[in-house]
Amino acid sequence: MFRTAFILTLALAGPAAATQEYILPTLFDVAGVASDDVLNIRAEPTATSAIIGTLAPDAQRIEVVEERRGWARINTADGTGWVSARYLSYRVDVWEPGELPPAFRCLGTEPFWDAKVEGGDLVLRSPDDQGGDRRPVQGVLDTGVFRDPARVVVAQDMTLFSHPQICSDGMSDRLFGLAATLVLHGDQPRLLSGCCTIQP
Repeated sequence: MFRTAFILTLALAGPAAATQEYILPTLFDVAGVASDDVLNIRAEPTATSAIIGTLAPDAQRIEVVEERRGWARINTADGTGWVSARYLSYRVDVWEPGELPPAFRCLGTEPFWDAKVEGGDLVLRSPDDQGGDRRPVQGVLDTGVFRDPARVVVAQDMTLFSHPQICSDGMSDRLFGLAATLVLHGDQPRLLSGCCTIQP
């Protein structure tokens, strides 16, 4: 009897109950927009707000960093804006266990720095060192929670922590969905802070 009731409950629940909803930030594709139309990017999360840009009807891998009342915040070239979430379809291939999205990178100011994984190395660059300090990655850790974006990149003498949090780079009007802390080990340990993005 219990087994029958359990199976019936799952059948009635449907796929949404069996799959955890996404955790932001993550990537979406534009969906449901006519091929001869565009998806408007608005200054505020309302249908009457000023249009500050558009997305093509077939745009893919758009990073959403925040949601508010059916609207999704994305970054544009000059800042941040909002699109109607009803025209976005979230991707299920973004946050895989023990991995980073291909476009994952972190950046900070005061001092300026940029870090990303390239060819098995965590590479830290600065304006004075464009070649970068390359350290072999020893592991990418996650929380074990399905689709949780939090990650720790463990490299030789460097550890990069990132977790979901609205974050400003302090230099632009863009907002990011991941806050970053980079710890540099060695004789003179240092801590750098910044933001991360997964936008291709």
